[in-house]
Amino acid sequence: MSYQTGLSGLSAASTDLDVIGNNIANANTVGFKSSTAQFADMYANAVMTAANNQVGIGTRLSTVEQDFSNGTFTKTDRPLDIAINGNGFFQLSNNGALVYSRNGVFHLDKSGVIENAQGLPLMGYSPGPDGKMNTGSVGPIMVSSASLPPTATKTISAAFNLDSQDPVSTNPFNPSDPSSYSYGQPMSVYDSLGGSQSINVYFVKKATGSYDVYGTSGNPPAPVGPNPSGSMGTITFDTSGHLTSPNASALTFNIPNAADNGATTQNLTLNLTGTTQYAGKNGVTQLLPDGNSSGQLTAFSVGEDGTLTGSYSNGATLVLGQVALATFSNPNGLANMGNNLYAQTGDSGAAQVSSPGSTNHGVLLGGQTEDSNVDLTHQLVDLITAQRNYQANSQTIKTQQTVDQALINL
Repeated sequence: MSYQTGLSGLSAASTDLDVIGNNIANANTVGFKSSTAQFADMYANAVMTAANNQVGIGTRLSTVEQDFSNGTFTKTDRPLDIAINGNGFFQLSNNGALVYSRNGVFHLDKSGVIENAQGLPLMGYSPGPDGKMNTGSVGPIMVSSASLPPTATKTISAAFNLDSQDPVSTNPFNPSDPSSYSYGQPMSVYDSLGGSQSINVYFVKKATGSYDVYGTSGNPPAPVGPNPSGSMGTITFDTSGHLTSPNASALTFNIPNAADNGATTQNLTLNLTGTTQYAGKNGVTQLLPDGNSSGQLTAFSVGEDGTLTGSYSNGATLVLGQVALATFSNPNGLANMGNNLYAQTGDSGAAQVSSPGSTNHGVLLGGQTEDSNVDLTHQLVDLITAQRNYQANSQTIKTQQTVDQALINL
């Protein structure tokens, strides 16, 4: 029996050396998870033998357990280097089948699809027409290089202070006559083609706490519509300098000369909420027209919740997709496929897919990679121990040989 016992010990020590060697070899592999060989004892005729007479016949490999705890994180500043802080695996498409990985080093292929080093597309959610994520199914995440189309300005959110000490205007409004208005402010908006249209807004004090608002557009300036005079309406203030007119948040007008460059006639709303009438200098405190010109993708980033956001040359941002993570009730039940890939099995349980940061799913760290969680110091100590175990088991066989030789020599 000593031969069998010694051989099982040699086999176990050899397996232990293999596992430890694999850990050491992958100490610099992104997303690698270290493993530990677990062994179980063996007994012959264990059921039929009295408990106090059982003699072991060696050991066998029970399981190779992986440690799925986080490794440390390394900052790379590459936008498609993504680390998972917490539970979860990236989902990748392998010829239509889903596989899983902790290695978050990705790049764009020639079509703009995000993929790993083996060319497997990263899976996630895509935005619908309303910009909301379609979480019903996952698909390859794509970064489109197409231009962001222009969006015509619809609303101008502006706030001003109008000097309460200004005199009442007595001259008819004339944009060329500064004495006919209290304050004028130029601004630019975008038309349907992304071109810039110039607008001037004028405030004409008609009585204490009351102003008529006029607008012009184009060069030379022409009154905005639909009123031929360019009048947009009247705003009023109380004795504390606060707006009291209910229409101040929705002064509507249009720019008929936007069509001169092929754009459609623009209908806009001027929101003057926050405008005050205090003693002091006339001036603008807020000027925020919406809309944008066309733009080219200049950069993109991944947020903690997996949202992939593109930044464009016109200053606009757009959500391009969202990385989805998968978790398993028993990660050690996953099958190792090599190349830092895992496959789902019956032992692992079904994948639970959700967005990063949701229940039991970790968050993402963009511009970072997760290092291997191998502790080299610990592994080198284990290597020495496994080597000594191998030597000790070989000594068991050598001793049995000596005993056998003694019997032969009788």
